[in-house]
Amino acid sequence: MKNLSGPREKGQALLVVLLSMAVILTVVLSIISRSITDISLTSYSEDALRAFSAAEAGVERALIVGTDVSEAIGDASFIANVSGLGEGSSFFNYPVEIYSGESVYIWFVSHNPTTGALTCSGQPCFTGNSAEFCWGKPGTPPDDSSPAIEVSYLIDMSQRGVLNGNFVDALIGRSVHDPNSGRQSINKFQLAQSSGCSMPDGTNYAFTSGSIPLTGIPCYQTPGCMLAVRVRSLYNPVSSPNPIGIKVGGGLLPAQGKLIKSQGTTSSQSSVRKIEAYRTFGGPAPIFDATVFSQGSVSK
Repeated sequence: MKNLSGPREKGQALLVVLLSMAVILTVVLSIISRSITDISLTSYSEDALRAFSAAEAGVERALIVGTDVSEAIGDASFIANVSGLGEGSSFFNYPVEIYSGESVYIWFVSHNPTTGALTCSGQPCFTGNSAEFCWGKPGTPPDDSSPAIEVSYLIDMSQRGVLNGNFVDALIGRSVHDPNSGRQSINKFQLAQSSGCSMPDGTNYAFTSGSIPLTGIPCYQTPGCMLAVRVRSLYNPVSSPNPIGIKVGGGLLPAQGKLIKSQGTTSSQSSVRKIEAYRTFGGPAPIFDATVFSQGSVSK
């Protein structure tokens, strides 16, 4: 009798071999693909880190030189642009929220880009006729934990401060605003409006002082007369820092600091990272309000 099982068994064996080779090939390709993916991700992460480090270096370098700057660092480079923070605007949202007792300065005169001295020579200075102060997070009720503000107006009647740095004629005036009517009998603050305050950029605040006329300052229309305002936050609890903003009328604000936009790029152009940073100009510490200076001895 003729045996017919031989070719069939050989065909089955060949099929098993082919299937085994297919499985092995699939596993090998999967491993190779995973390795390529891991290498690609590692390379991408390294490029991104180099680009980010270059952007950070751009911020640091721009803060030092104070102007636009670009440099190459190894296999990456950066381009950093420096501009005035809030310059030429009719409003300014202070970029940092403050706690009770802390203060921020909003400047009405410019700072010399090289020396940092106050100046109006060739630089913009505010000579507007009104200011409105806004504060508090939206939805904050006017209760015992709601923040109040103290606004100190720094005025130089002779404008010698911006001319030669002599502030002998500088004066200070104050206004205080509290949205909580229950504290008025104690602190005698002006009652602030709790109707909210909206900025042109869409930023909202809970409270506003309302528009305060500056026309009572005799020299308000003279550049260098109104130097700055200092806004101090009061009453807000430790857990609730207070945002501060200002809107002005009849003029535009000078720069409140430096805004730096830095872009880092790898040499292969495979990764680009951008960073924005700022540095406000700041001002004298509030402790100097309660300090006595004398060339001689002081008698109580």
